[in-house]
Amino acid sequence: MKVLSVASELYPLIKTGGLADVAGALPLALGAQGIQMTTLVPGYPAVTRVVKKTKKVHEFPDLLGEHATLLEAHHEGLDLLILDCPPLFLRTGGPYLDSLGRDYPDNWKRFAALSKAGAEIAAGAMAGYQPDLVHVHDWQAALTPVYMRYAEAPEIPSLITIHNIAFQGQFGGNLFASLGLPAHAWHEALEYWGTLSYLKAGLTTAHAVSTVSPSYAEEILTPEFGMGLEGVIASRHADLYGIVNGIDTKVWNPATDSLLPATYSAAQLKKRRRNRAAMIERFGLHDDDGPIFCVISRLTWQKGLDLLPDVVHDIVRAGGKLAILGSGDGGIEATLQAAATHNPGRVAMVLGYDENLSHLMQAGSDVILVPSRFEPCGLTQLYALRYGCVPLVARTGGLADTIIDANEAALSSGVATGVQFSPVTSEALRRAIQRTIRLYRDERLWPLLQKQGMKADVSWTRSAATYADLYQRLLSKGQ
Repeated sequence: MKVLSVASELYPLIKTGGLADVAGALPLALGAQGIQMTTLVPGYPAVTRVVKKTKKVHEFPDLLGEHATLLEAHHEGLDLLILDCPPLFLRTGGPYLDSLGRDYPDNWKRFAALSKAGAEIAAGAMAGYQPDLVHVHDWQAALTPVYMRYAEAPEIPSLITIHNIAFQGQFGGNLFASLGLPAHAWHEALEYWGTLSYLKAGLTTAHAVSTVSPSYAEEILTPEFGMGLEGVIASRHADLYGIVNGIDTKVWNPATDSLLPATYSAAQLKKRRRNRAAMIERFGLHDDDGPIFCVISRLTWQKGLDLLPDVVHDIVRAGGKLAILGSGDGGIEATLQAAATHNPGRVAMVLGYDENLSHLMQAGSDVILVPSRFEPCGLTQLYALRYGCVPLVARTGGLADTIIDANEAALSSGVATGVQFSPVTSEALRRAIQRTIRLYRDERLWPLLQKQGMKADVSWTRSAATYADLYQRLLSKGQ
């Protein structure tokens, strides 16, 4: 089976979040299922700078008014199609934001062009390549099934995956005329309260919809989590699937990770001490036996990190330490930096994101805090399980699906892998931190909790098989 994946980012080439990790790992995992996945990705400078060996396979003389070239390449096991269109993608900033952190004003056109290119490839524009199915990711690729629906071409199945429904690709309705779609597509697919909604259009036109965890698939049917699209999701409930993400267990493997001072396995937990020592040195923390809590995240309200300043004192008072890696909301950044200033040796912060440092933090910290208000799946807690860093998570979405709370029953039966809390309030988080510290002080239970987490299957194997079954079901429906 040949599947065309359309994504706006792809690890290891370009990454702003979990979407890139999924788009990069899923094709490799599907290979074991006999599925050949080719990924269409924009030709950002970060992509064209690294992928040197390319072959020109198609030209788009008029892709929404721009000339573009389609380049075929193979990179680190991934089959790629790169949409080379300098007017749209040759930018000095990131994939979506300029160097000042502002949305590019032509994002509507950039990702409509990506989607249109995907639809034309699906229709056979590229000589010698015809996918059996198209799998698109988030709002940036969501117009692909729309262009497929309204093209005069043989219909092939399409699947859209929602990685985070909060990001919907909403633009002014006046831009509809520039998309090259028939007039009736406005009311049938794209119109959302007088504006354009790329995600809504994809949800309306794709043959099936998936999310990145079973719990999130149920949550987005509600007003609390549906972000205004719960009615659209409800109308597709029969075609909605929740498939939990996996991680690349070759990249995230404490036994072979070259980024660590010391590699280790579940049977060698004492070797983590060298990584802990490196963590303490890197963040300037006090070298004592108190637990190290870490945060590796965007610092936003969604991630629940506005609650963190309220509980810093509880961590410090109990003899713990807190190391933070992230950036985001300016107010949250400022309050956490103030907490670090007022608690030297106990609280430290690195502003921004550093992939290498994130590996060390997973390998050297005792607990990772993930207090998200909503979390479609989350990958950070999966990395933590793999590295023996116990996750403390909110009971929501994929966090609830992937972490087994260390309650009395789970501890007695030896299946607990972390700590869950609910609701997402400062007081509930405070109680969860206190419970976690009590577990940490139990020299018998804590290593068992770490080892049970390290045994968890966080690979793509099971999820890839589920995707393969879904692909086959969609193909069977179309026959």
